[in-house]
Amino acid sequence: MRQSAAVFCHDKRSLQTLEATLEQRGVELRNCRNGREALESVITGQASTLIVDFDLPGAEDVIRMASLLPPGQKPALLAVASRVWPGTGEAFQSGANRILYKPLDQDLIKESLASRKRGTKNTRRSERYEVKTLIYLEVVGGMLPAVSIDIGEHGLALQATEPVPMSSNLAFRCVLPGTNVTLQGHADVIWASDQGRAGLFFSKLSSTARKHLKDWLQKRAHYHKHKHAVRDLLPPADEHVHFAAAAEEVQAEG
Repeated sequence: MRQSAAVFCHDKRSLQTLEATLEQRGVELRNCRNGREALESVITGQASTLIVDFDLPGAEDVIRMASLLPPGQKPALLAVASRVWPGTGEAFQSGANRILYKPLDQDLIKESLASRKRGTKNTRRSERYEVKTLIYLEVVGGMLPAVSIDIGEHGLALQATEPVPMSSNLAFRCVLPGTNVTLQGHADVIWASDQGRAGLFFSKLSSTARKHLKDWLQKRAHYHKHKHAVRDLLPPADEHVHFAAAAEEVQAEG
């Protein structure tokens, strides 16, 4: 079966370069009209590579959600950006493996695709740390208690007393261990199992909450710099899980 790359890009020149380069490598370009379509392509296994133009609205969320997929479904994540675009650092922060600057260079595209096959280390900087704390989710019918498994800058994994409903903008709150800081906000349920495990992607956090979380994570990183306590927000390989149609919450093309 021929490999495919889901491409969310509206820049004509970039699309032409990508199509020509991918064709040389025997990869089909799936031109996606919006972020939702691009995510659906990788979630359903129709594409093993995701290329997103970070000059488009909602591009960062597309990469972030794709980066939360389990190893078997996680695509190669490439970001296309203008050299003068101020947020290229956020492309890596959101989970992109490589940034391809405009105008695109065919050799760099080929090298990026080849490095992924060689197993080049993912450059995602948002590490997740094992941590246990009580989390309360606001679901229909009341509060659903859970215990965190790990937490990172963009999301967390947890074990609840019952299955977590697949929903978006789910209100939650918890206390960051070792502090008196209550972290509260809203999150999208990216995956959930029948046994009560779930992965949440932070959709709404105040700037103050994000600062508290970032400071707490930096302290954890310093403490664990010689330990191997880092984990990804991914469902266990041996557990059947349900995935959200995460793309429904991603902004369509502007």
